[in-house]
Amino acid sequence: MGVKTAISLKEVNLLFPSYNFTHIEPTTNGIMDTTYILKDNRSAYILKKYEREMSKKIQTEHSLLAHLVTCKLNTPRFLEEKNGWHFYSKLQGKMPKSTKLFHIHALARFLSAFHNESRNFKDTSPFLKHYDINAMLTFVKKNHFYYYKKLSSLQKFRLKQEGFIHGDIFKDNTLFKGNSIAVFDFIDGGVGEFSFDIAVALLAFNPKNRPLHVKSFLKTYNQNSRQKISLKELQKQIKTAAKFYALLRINHDKKTKRAKEMYNAS
Repeated sequence: MGVKTAISLKEVNLLFPSYNFTHIEPTTNGIMDTTYILKDNRSAYILKKYEREMSKKIQTEHSLLAHLVTCKLNTPRFLEEKNGWHFYSKLQGKMPKSTKLFHIHALARFLSAFHNESRNFKDTSPFLKHYDINAMLTFVKKNHFYYYKKLSSLQKFRLKQEGFIHGDIFKDNTLFKGNSIAVFDFIDGGVGEFSFDIAVALLAFNPKNRPLHVKSFLKTYNQNSRQKISLKELQKQIKTAAKFYALLRINHDKKTKRAKEMYNAS
């Protein structure tokens, strides 16, 4: 999300003449791709321009979203593309500021349903393929050796190929309306391990690693999922996911403040 490429309301209406947009609003969250909120007299929409070369991943996301809509999961619909601008339906709800148990239960219900459907969706590359972990560790070793000692075990990091995972369900990729959750931005997903997908989400929704939230999540998830996950397995993945995202943040920010927040969450 966020804006790197500017576009005006007039230009958007010329790109998509079958609509009559009356409002355009740049977003401020996110760091990778350009995102606007559009409105017409009927509804609201999302307009994105991917600022990275990822044509294969875009095609995969569009195919995945089309499948998830038929499965009644609360995810966006891809509507149209023109001149590199991708046009989606906008989901309803608000990003949660604090986490309650009903957020945890909604998250567990969504992920169990998503994983039940995505286990056979493997027409994409592995989740870790797009991350050069050794190169990132080399940067950390050179510039932040204290963190390198904590993160160096990621050299052996591997994920089982169980099905498509989102891999980035942080709060800014979710919306809540009552006890219903909506999830978006599947663009950086890939084939991976379901327990890792859960671990990433719990890092965001349970940053203090409260045992009650973890156990409540697992109880709801395992009641609805074809594949059961143990508490021991999940706790191990939470530690690994925290290290992985700490590594990403250090390499992106070139400093350790946000990485410290992530690492301490495990």
